[in-house]
Order: sequence, then structure tokens, then C-alpha cells
Amino acid sequence: MAHQLVLADPDTAKDVLTFVGRAKRITAEGVRLQAADGVLALSTAVLAPVTLFDQTPTILAMRIVSADPELQCDIVVDELAATDDDLRLTLPELGLSPSWVGVAPPRGQWAPVGALPASKIAQRAQWGISAVARGAVDGAGEEAVRALRAAIWGEPDEDLDGLPRGAAFAADAMGFISGEEEVRVMRSGRWTRLAFRRGHVLVRGPVASGLTSVRETGSSV
Repeated sequence: MAHQLVLADPDTAKDVLTFVGRAKRITAEGVRLQAADGVLALSTAVLAPVTLFDQTPTILAMRIVSADPELQCDIVVDELAATDDDLRLTLPELGLSPSWVGVAPPRGQWAPVGALPASKIAQRAQWGISAVARGAVDGAGEEAVRALRAAIWGEPDEDLDGLPRGAAFAADAMGFISGEEEVRVMRSGRWTRLAFRRGHVLVRGPVASGLTSVRETGSSV
């Protein structure tokens, strides 16, 4: 018998299906489902570096919903299926193992650092979408397309207080922007979080590359 997710109510089940469906349109690396103590956290990598020297920032979209208190899981899937029971969703037989799962944001110690208008975030997302469309060349290979997206979405944006523009893309693509809202900005270590009413966008900067300074070792005389 296929394994199933048991959610708190039919609306939550529809919400989960919507999140997974939106994620599937922008990434092939799945959605992580982490459930415990009646809470289900869904997360997906809207953007993530592919190679060692890829400067694309890691940008995750997350939504937290209520689930059956007995549900416990930690799996990455590329789809979910509705069932005859409005509270239950069927899991695929096999999970995924994307590399972004190994880069987990902190669970606590988030300090507020400001706020951004949702309208401004939406504007920067639309600007970036237009820039990607203008820069796209017919017949361009996958590597060229990835470089273009990394350049546009990975660039720090002054209108977003220096966050990479991809944070706006993640919020727009996952449907987190709705009406007028002051989006809280919080930080924990290298991570920054945009807390929308409909979900969260978590940003981790690109991995530092290059050589570090040489340190002297041993005793001095």
C-alpha cells in the first residue's frame, strides 16, 4: 500500500498540492516534506548552485502547515497525488536526493533586521523576469541559460536591501505575494528570511571561493 500524508483539513491538503505544483514548474529537484508533532514543513530550492564555483545563491521557499500529530517523515518528492479522502495525499514510491537538502537553514535564533514592502518585491521580480527574457538567445545551451539566470537572480539588489534579486523571484513564483504587506526581514548567521503571510523565502549567500590567508604554525623562537 502506498504511503500517505495525512493533513489537518481539506483546505490544507489543497494548499500542499498547490505548493508542490508551483515548485514543479520551476525546479526538477523536488519538495522536501518534514513532519513532526502535528506540523508539516514544505521547502523547495527555487535557486541553488550547481557546480563548485557557481555563484548562484541558495534560495529556498518554505511553507508550514498543520498535519496529523502522528505523521512523521523527512522525504523529498517530485509530486503528490490526491485521494478519495480529502485529508490524505499519496506519496510517490521513490524519493529524491538533491544536493540542496544538505544546506539546511537554522531553526532558531532569527533576529529582526527590517521590513520590505511586498509591492517592491513584486516589482523587482517582474524586472528580473523581463531581464531574463531579454537576455535569452534562441538555441542557447543549458550552461548559457544557467549563467544568465545566475547573473540576474544572483545579483544583489539595492531595492531589496542588498538581497539577491532571486529572493523576489522565489516569492513571486511560489505565490507568496498577495496585496499590500510589510514583509518582515530576519537574519541568522549567513541566512536571511523574508516572512510573508503565505510563506517564507530563505536566502543563503554564494559560497566563498578563492584562497584564504596562510597562517603560521608551530612555535616561534
